[in-house]
Amino acid sequence: MKSTNQSLKPLTTKINDAGNLEIGGCDLISLAEKYGTPLYVLDEETIRNICKDYKNAFKSYPKTKMMYASKALCTMAVSAIAANEGFGFDVVSSGEIYTVYKAGVDMSKVLFNGNNKSFDELTLAIELGVGRISVDNFFELSLLNEIAKSHNKVVDILLRITPGIECHTHEYIQTGHLDSKFGFDLTQIDDAVELILNDYTNLKLHGLHAHIGSQIFETLIYGDEIEILVKELARLDEKFNIKLNEINVGGGLGVKYTNSDVPPSTYEIADIIIKRLKECIEKYGIEPPTLFLEPGRSIISTAGVTLYTLGSSKQVPKGKKYFAVDGGMADNARPSMYRAEYFAQVANKPDYELAQTVTIAGRFCESGDILINNITLPELEEGDILCVYNTGAYNYSMASNYNRVQKPAMVLVNNSQSDIIIKRETLEDLISLDVIPDRLKNK
Repeated sequence: MKSTNQSLKPLTTKINDAGNLEIGGCDLISLAEKYGTPLYVLDEETIRNICKDYKNAFKSYPKTKMMYASKALCTMAVSAIAANEGFGFDVVSSGEIYTVYKAGVDMSKVLFNGNNKSFDELTLAIELGVGRISVDNFFELSLLNEIAKSHNKVVDILLRITPGIECHTHEYIQTGHLDSKFGFDLTQIDDAVELILNDYTNLKLHGLHAHIGSQIFETLIYGDEIEILVKELARLDEKFNIKLNEINVGGGLGVKYTNSDVPPSTYEIADIIIKRLKECIEKYGIEPPTLFLEPGRSIISTAGVTLYTLGSSKQVPKGKKYFAVDGGMADNARPSMYRAEYFAQVANKPDYELAQTVTIAGRFCESGDILINNITLPELEEGDILCVYNTGAYNYSMASNYNRVQKPAMVLVNNSQSDIIIKRETLEDLISLDVIPDRLKNK
């Protein structure tokens, strides 16, 4: 079966009677006029649909818990939607913890992950009742036990391990191979468990956590991860007589950024994971563990588009034709960081003849600020609205104020209604945290 992550565009995308692109029943040109550009647009129906895909795909293994990986896009509105669909949350900072908390999320369904959690962040997690903390290293084990003891609490934890699996994604988004900053090496697990059992009595270990990467198109790699985790549960039980009953396999399922991308569906991944898990349960003789998954990109990416207004253009003699938009690397860092590729259409000319190959440049003061290289589009004019697809994940969450440019607004669309879920920053917002020392005043 196909699933939502295999779609290039939000599920509600169509050309309306006015000849414009429409998403969630909202004309994109009208949205650009009402809210300005750049503008992040999220389709609620697409978000909910992929959440349901995941739950349906894994329903044959009832001990499955879905956790939305908030780092892909963490806002209060998105958190509320994911919680409404029955998801817990994987968070990686105090900011993400506080966001889901203020959104009304059940904090017992939250897991705190990360390789260098601070004293203040761990304290906040304990005080707000975060359900699991995935401990990444020996320093954190000691620090967390100290904080838990000072709060007179026993904290529920997982150990994050590096399973030694290397998936063929960009090297910056591989997290499961041996030479990684994340997690305990397999040779360090026993030492960590001994500390928890004998010294760190304010920590209660429930299981193991691994994450093998992001934007993954390979499928069998998930089965390899399952075998490593289940084998470790069985081995630890035999050596330490402890019944660990949770495994967290992370997320990482890829999405369709361009027509050439062919990501696997949630159903295909579920079939592989569940089949291998059942085989390993029998092979290693353990009780069926609770299975946690942490999809992030595949939950939110397809639901999002970014609208830009076209401005200046430049024809390089015997070279490229550039068109510049009013955003770029500060609202979408991925092309500059990963050489990520995107597909786009002109929202006010979606069915016009494709007439020219152009490069879409950003407005920021970097030669590398190129959003899309060599895309074929209709004849373009200043003021046209460009719709870049699949920008829901890691666009706003990685956005900056480079060149002191305000971050864009974000709207949620559904059933012909649009609602602001992140306000556009103002010039006053930009300077709101600036301070001029008294000694520099009146000089």
